[in-house]
Amino acid sequence: MTSILAKAAGVLAAGTFGAAGIVVAGLQAIAAPTITPTGTATNQIPADYLTLYQAAALRCPMPWTILAAVGQVESDQGRDPGPSTTGAIGPMQFEPATWARWGVDGDGDGKKNPRDPADAIPAAADYLCSLGVAKNPHDALVAYNCGNLSAACQTASAGYAATVLAIAATYGSTTGTSPVAQQAVQVALAQLGTPYVWGGESRAGFDCSGLVQFSYAKAGVTLPRTAQQQFDATPHLPAGAEPQAGDLVFFGAGPKAVDHVGIALGDGRMVDAPHTGADVRLDEIPVTVGAAYGELTYLGATRPTG
Repeated sequence: MTSILAKAAGVLAAGTFGAAGIVVAGLQAIAAPTITPTGTATNQIPADYLTLYQAAALRCPMPWTILAAVGQVESDQGRDPGPSTTGAIGPMQFEPATWARWGVDGDGDGKKNPRDPADAIPAAADYLCSLGVAKNPHDALVAYNCGNLSAACQTASAGYAATVLAIAATYGSTTGTSPVAQQAVQVALAQLGTPYVWGGESRAGFDCSGLVQFSYAKAGVTLPRTAQQQFDATPHLPAGAEPQAGDLVFFGAGPKAVDHVGIALGDGRMVDAPHTGADVRLDEIPVTVGAAYGELTYLGATRPTG
């Protein structure tokens, strides 16, 4: 029998979006930090599945925690492989038509088997990557669960996406950052897909600084309410320092005109509540202080302490 490590190597080597044949990034594209499995993850996820999730997530790249949370919701990590009432089978619950499009031979054994986690997990990763999971996990998960993208289906799938993201937030911690920052990041990520609401500071809706304040409050740190106040009240990083997970990144016309804030993830992205009409999402961070960010300027990062 092929070892799980060998299967994971096959998952990485394939490096394509299934039948679409689009070459995607390999290991060299993955930025720090490493997401370390929590006790919750190791208790729920079989070791062989965890290895496959971590390998398959590099195909996008995407956080392996999201892929693992899909496996938890879909099949309890392969413990309930179906078939479902719609004919979905395997650890990632592929329906026949979807598998025909996205199925892969992840372990190189000459078969594409939706019941084999070494095939199903990388296939799910490819499908989620094609749906934009690295940029907008919430919408990608809605589409993954929905398929036909009708308005009714998308509405019904919003709860699915929220559940997956909440589970994902319990599965990983980010190395190189404090436990407080890790918790704040996990709380913020669990809010992906929440509507932007001006002045919002709860799960009913957030604005940018409301999301920051809420996330750090759950981690035991009290921050002031507005982006300007948060910029003024938290210790600043040197201008050339790369933000780590949990650092706050600020944007505006200048140090006395701060208009926007997000929480860095440590991989060149942030989680933020961007503007009216959008949901809490992941966005890229400029690499240089003073760089343009839409109509704003990247002003730099701070590191809350608590």
